[in-house]
Amino acid sequence: MRSMVVSAVMTALALTLPVAFHAVGLGSQFLPMLLPLLVNGFLSSTGWAVLTGLAAPLISALTTGMPPLYPPLAVVVALEGAVLGGVASLVWRLTRPRIWPALLAAVASGRLVAFLITWFMAAKLQLPVALAAWGLLVHGLPGVAVQLAVTPAVVRYLERRKGPLFTHADPS
Repeated sequence: MRSMVVSAVMTALALTLPVAFHAVGLGSQFLPMLLPLLVNGFLSSTGWAVLTGLAAPLISALTTGMPPLYPPLAVVVALEGAVLGGVASLVWRLTRPRIWPALLAAVASGRLVAFLITWFMAAKLQLPVALAAWGLLVHGLPGVAVQLAVTPAVVRYLERRKGPLFTHADPS
């Protein structure tokens, strides 16, 4: 039950942060949707982290048009979000209390998935594959920096405030 509630809150953040970032002119290069999906990996069970990572970008695409369904950027973000949250959750449970192995594995895995899917989709859409895939990675570098800076602080703050995260098993 706890994972479901936390995932719902993180989904809400994943839907509102991009709107806020765009409203002040910061745009998508800071990957605002992926930040709550990454944090969710540290706070929720693996299944909920993956489900939230898949669902939030698709819900956002249908409700706000961001990320767009065509070109299929929403699919790329959904799969990256699922991998990001899932890997963070799995590795965090294996390496706790060390946050960096989980964080680095999640960010690297998510970016790799985004790169590969973009490469594949660009080829299918007859777009310049190298330009599309590498462009996606370079465009998101400020967001990766934000993820690496913000996520440890948020997770450590929540641990200090409420005690170690997941001190008991959460079956949901």
